Amino acid sequence: QVQLVESGGGLVQAGGSLRLSCAVSGRLFRSKTMAWFRQAPGKEREFVAGCSWSAGCTDYADSVKGRFTIARDNAKNTVALQMNKLKPEDTAVYYCAASPLSIVTMTANDFGSWGQGTQVTVSS
Repeated sequence: QVQLVESGGGLVQAGGSLRLSCAVSGRLFRSKTMAWFRQAPGKEREFVAGCSWSAGCTDYADSVKGRFTIARDNAKNTVALQMNKLKPEDTAVYYCAASPLSIVTMTANDFGSWGQGTQVTVSS
């Protein structure tokens, strides 16, 4: 079982940047596929970006490609999400998640461990 704690959310103007971090405790971090999801009010939780333990950090939602970057540090048991050129539609609660699968599936149900979430608000 792993525990995940997100940090780094906040309020930013459109066009600005934020960096989210997720600290992971527990065993076998290196064997976990890690991802960021987000959920806006009244909407389904959606995949943002992910890193598989087998293939690295290559998966992004189309809506964030070229603006967001995910990175994991296996030595520090952390995964970060650098968000640039933020838009008001990026406003949501952002969640860090861990999966035992070897690939990023982009499906929330495949991720068994979740953080408590951190609020990101982008003003226009």
